[in-house]
Amino acid sequence: MIQTIIQQLTTLPVTLLSGIAGMLFVWYLSRRVLSADPGTERMQTIAGLVRKGAIAFLSREYKTVSYFLVALFIIIFFGIAKKTAIAFIIGAICSMLAGVIGMNISTLSSSRTAKKCELSFNDALGIAFPGGAVMGLSVVGLGLLGLSLVYIAFIWYLLTTGSDLTQAVSEATAMIVGFSMGASSIALFARVGGGIYTKAADVGADLVGKVEKGIPEDDPRNPAVIADNVGDNVGDVAGMGADLYESYVGAIVSGLIIAVFNLRRIDSAMLCLLLAVAGLISSAISVFFVRTKKDEDPQVVLNKGLIASLVIFTVLSLVIVITKYKDIGAFWAVMSGLAAGMLVGFTAQYYTSGKTVVGVAEQARTGPATVIIEGTAVGMLSTVVPLVAIAIATVIAYKLQGVFGIALSAIGMLALTGTTVAIDAYGPIADNAAGIAEMAHMGAEVRRRAERLDAVGNTTAAVGKGFAIGSAALTALALFSAYAETVGLGAQGLNILDAKVIAGMFIGCVIPFFLISKTLQAVGRAAYSIVEEVRRQFREIPGLLEGTALPDSARCVDITTQAALKKMILPGLSAVVVPAIVGIVLGKESLGGFLAGALLTGVPLAIYLANSGGAWDNAKKHIEEGNFGGKGSEPHKASVVGDTVGDPFKDTSGPSLNILLKLMSVVSLVFGGLFIKINEWLISILPFLK
Repeated sequence: MIQTIIQQLTTLPVTLLSGIAGMLFVWYLSRRVLSADPGTERMQTIAGLVRKGAIAFLSREYKTVSYFLVALFIIIFFGIAKKTAIAFIIGAICSMLAGVIGMNISTLSSSRTAKKCELSFNDALGIAFPGGAVMGLSVVGLGLLGLSLVYIAFIWYLLTTGSDLTQAVSEATAMIVGFSMGASSIALFARVGGGIYTKAADVGADLVGKVEKGIPEDDPRNPAVIADNVGDNVGDVAGMGADLYESYVGAIVSGLIIAVFNLRRIDSAMLCLLLAVAGLISSAISVFFVRTKKDEDPQVVLNKGLIASLVIFTVLSLVIVITKYKDIGAFWAVMSGLAAGMLVGFTAQYYTSGKTVVGVAEQARTGPATVIIEGTAVGMLSTVVPLVAIAIATVIAYKLQGVFGIALSAIGMLALTGTTVAIDAYGPIADNAAGIAEMAHMGAEVRRRAERLDAVGNTTAAVGKGFAIGSAALTALALFSAYAETVGLGAQGLNILDAKVIAGMFIGCVIPFFLISKTLQAVGRAAYSIVEEVRRQFREIPGLLEGTALPDSARCVDITTQAALKKMILPGLSAVVVPAIVGIVLGKESLGGFLAGALLTGVPLAIYLANSGGAWDNAKKHIEEGNFGGKGSEPHKASVVGDTVGDPFKDTSGPSLNILLKLMSVVSLVFGGLFIKINEWLISILPFLK
């Protein structure tokens, strides 16, 4: 028995080495990107301002979040377990590090991409995608490296203090949940804060620049342009990376928990880690498939990388299951999640491109109201296929492998995180390159190539958001299953006729709406401040509109930074505080209902918000290409209004929901036992709570 366990645990060094190899590949890609020409002095100055603003925001954001982390660390250290608290901090640090690495290479890639646009579209894509791949592979590389390092260290420590091997693995698995919670805590603040920042600047810049003054999107005369470009990096790169990092880690951890405590099989736990290794290898190889031919559609090129990683992972996972696990049902559970993820992603692509977008753009001919109505309808319709796909994947996975199958399905959906984040992070790099091309006056042809890269970036972002939402659903479901097992609900399940369960479900249903409301308000109010500031500068700075004077860009950066940091606190705290109140006051059954209710409303809302926003954005770009009157026309102004509504939908509120669902689940998992003890004590003194 012991010998078998030892043989199975040899997977852990493999996982650790794979994480190290992944980070070495990140270093290789970074060197490849940085070897390119950064452009003229003016281009480097503009990129430097964006980089300085992004670094300043992340530094202040992480400093603000550190107080929250310290408070949670103390609670976990004294209330749960010391090693769980240590894992929590390491998970948070790894999440921060992934965001910093991705943001750094993103800000350094933009001017190099713009410079390559002078040569050809193909050369530009050859910089933008590897730059995005640095973010994608940092997520999976640091995930595997950090998780396996902490897991090995805990097992080794427990063995040296007298625990037998089986006990050491069980205790280490329970403690590793803290790593997932640390990643989730950082992710929510990064997504909410970064999302508020980027969309406040974007909306403010568009409403005054495009609608009121009729100047181009990235015109250097607009005081909010630098803040807008900073926001692309802190929101769409660092924020998205943190989002999928915690999903990736959460899926693996939920699989470990269920394997060890439900199945009591170490080989099942090791299967989760091996599948993650297969995903990292697949994502790394797929980078070399993103090659272009002359004037080839960039969407087709990027899809090649995604399909290549899909095929490689399918083959590797089949080999792993057959040789190591010897249960083909596990393979099909993984494939169910992978297939659902692809369906969610490509459904997002369908509803944010092609004929759908043309239909939204056409509505702009009658004004902003019809644009908003059509985009809203498109977003709502886009929820059907993804939710059915997730439902089918859940049923298939459960039939094949029980609760463990759901965790495998989530791991399958997230196995290609390296590729999906790379495709998503490519978008902000292309967007910033287009901005630099405009601000540096690089000419119409360079701008055209950069805008072509940027237009595809909106669709790739929709695919990335689709994967993030789908993975949030399955990961939250897997974490919920782990919570149920941990607190003793696994056998009896939830009785939806129980009043406490129903109460918990209703409270859970409300939380996504609360988060959406607070994040939309935050963007709207911050954008209001930016609009007033931009108007003031155009009014009070002589020669600004004529281009003979420079704007005060730093003022707009400061306004958005302060607003984002201030407004991110309440949504972030609610994900921890509300589950605690429900669990302590109403008990474990109500908390289970609460998590289920939040999941059932949060997932469709997230899909609706993401795809509506993407459709409005690309409808605007379709008009800017010369359709329905082109730039400056009344339909264009109407589409800009639709886009400004969609900006916080797709880049702030929608993505924040993904993390909310998972963070509430992992908080319940970590603190579930403590909540039960306090609830039992409350009932002893207040019997009516029973």
